[in-house]
Amino acid sequence: MKRIHSHFHIRVLYFLLLLPALLAGMSACKSVKLSDADAQLERGEFNDAAKSYRKIYNRLTKREERPLRGEVAFKLATCHRRLNQASRASAAYQNAIRYEYPDSMAFYWLGRSLQAEGKYMQAAAAYRTFLEWQPDNLLAKEGLKGSLRAEAAKKDKKTRYVVKNAKIFNSRRADFAPMYLDKSYDQLYFTTTNEKVTGTNRSEITGMKKSDIWVSKKNERGEWQRPEAVEGELNSEMDEGIVSFSSDGQTMYLTMARRVPDANTSVEIYTSRRSDATWSAPQKLDITADTLSAVGHPAVSPDGTYLYFTSDMPGGFGGKDIWRINLKERAGSLENLGPQINTPGDEMFPYMRNDSTMYFSSDGHPGFGGLDLFTARLNSTGDFWSVENMGLPMNSPGDDFGITFGEGESGFFSSNRGDGKGYDHIYSFELPELKITISGWVVDKDDEPVPNAVIRIVGDDGSNQKEVARDDGSFKFRLERGVKYVMLAGAPGYLNVKQEFESDDEEADADYGVDFVLAAINKPQVVENIFYDFDKATLRPESKEALDEMARMLADNPNVTIEMGSHTDRKGSDEYNDRLSERRAKSVVDYLISAGVDPRRLTWKGYGESQPKRVTKRINKEFPQFEEDTVLDEAFIESLDPEQQEVADQINRRTEFQVTSTTFDMY
Repeated sequence: MKRIHSHFHIRVLYFLLLLPALLAGMSACKSVKLSDADAQLERGEFNDAAKSYRKIYNRLTKREERPLRGEVAFKLATCHRRLNQASRASAAYQNAIRYEYPDSMAFYWLGRSLQAEGKYMQAAAAYRTFLEWQPDNLLAKEGLKGSLRAEAAKKDKKTRYVVKNAKIFNSRRADFAPMYLDKSYDQLYFTTTNEKVTGTNRSEITGMKKSDIWVSKKNERGEWQRPEAVEGELNSEMDEGIVSFSSDGQTMYLTMARRVPDANTSVEIYTSRRSDATWSAPQKLDITADTLSAVGHPAVSPDGTYLYFTSDMPGGFGGKDIWRINLKERAGSLENLGPQINTPGDEMFPYMRNDSTMYFSSDGHPGFGGLDLFTARLNSTGDFWSVENMGLPMNSPGDDFGITFGEGESGFFSSNRGDGKGYDHIYSFELPELKITISGWVVDKDDEPVPNAVIRIVGDDGSNQKEVARDDGSFKFRLERGVKYVMLAGAPGYLNVKQEFESDDEEADADYGVDFVLAAINKPQVVENIFYDFDKATLRPESKEALDEMARMLADNPNVTIEMGSHTDRKGSDEYNDRLSERRAKSVVDYLISAGVDPRRLTWKGYGESQPKRVTKRINKEFPQFEEDTVLDEAFIESLDPEQQEVADQINRRTEFQVTSTTFDMY
């Protein structure tokens, strides 16, 4: 049995072509017969058939009528399913199973309906039961896989897409398949069945009016205006919709369900030409000599070479497939997009964003229920498509389809999510730009902003940025995900400092923090975290990190020579402290040479206790008990209590470097 859905967007490809012309609806009758309801179903009059089956079901109350009640429940469920009324379909399929309807397909369709409701674990149970009868059924396997994935995805983080109901385009009926006219993105065309469309006849299938093409335009402030029917000869008493445009916006490709008395309904692709603001009467586009197959959902490639479309013509992979034809060389160019795109289910609504990226909808690939939106990317050799579900919230348990992109990662699509009547509505979507930044400060060793500091950042993606720090020493750069960066900060009178890092691949806003502490050239600079064994010149292992950082700084400033100076506290004789500090300074120089620093760039000196430290702003912040500019000499220290004396002695015990030249040339 072919799967049939409601709404023009689906039914024109699922069913109308197979129907004989509907010359007149059934006349009303007081007592509905099963044969009458079956005839309505056969003609695809799902709305009317559902009413008839419901009346019949309600009057079958006798015990011996239970098998017939199961049959009627199954057919009623079919009507609701084809009208996209998932909850009603699920209830009717469950009734059919309860009355032992003898077709295992009841479990398959129950799974599909429950999946469309978002009841994924119940759907999985129904699929498993069906697979006991048909273990090789690919669609049931994919349905089970999709249900389990969807249940797991409910616990995962959604994608960053922001989806909103585009209320200004939506009526109280079905509005779907939006499409921008051109790259100005100021006109949006879509298909609608609102009450103001052309014609008075209602569809026997859905009970709605037959679809027309409407358009909304932006005003001078960039605001969307109320939609109106397109001007010209385009819309008629028949179904028109699902459009695509040539790159210049002058040619429209559309689907039409053309109905002629005493003939099968024909679903075909037509073209219309624009003159000023009006559209010409549609002209049929000959794609294939096959007159029995349905073709629709046209999508023109950006360069105008190919027309992609949906069809059930022979040579596909089951259900509806996506095909393409070369518009410039039509003869012999018809081709199916192959098994990476097409499945035994239905693949529809192609949209070519560029020559190697296609968006489409499918119920054959694993999804969240109904039709899901997928992204397909063609590899560099043009022989393989990789397909990816667009995830939540772009997809839902209902049908999600008919996407169009505007500027950046934004646009519109259609969905019947959350609509109990199965009506389609237009939704906007946007993928907000990731805000990945790196920020920090450039300060000197005393935590003061460095004036006129310049920061450069170079990425392995080829990016190269430069910025002057603000007066307070702060800076900020925009970054990209998954890029390795090298940053260099410098200023006149200071040594350069380099840092490296890599931004991660996580799809989330992030602000990395990094500070640069620049050493002034014109005064001694304390090297923090240099430790020696007590009363010895031996460097302790925890000094390695600070000394390695100093070696890197010298590598980043290859024209600089320095003197390493070591200072002791007031304890011990002057002679002892001079010798100890000399050996300690020499041990630092030896380490730097072992780390690859040219020995010609290094000298050393031991100062003993001869140069007590003057309290800087940074020292005052850390030790507020010592006023700024106080000299920590022996007389001052001996005026302190024993605990504070030890703190002052600790400050005096230090290793410093002083730049002696900025003109060193290793050659």
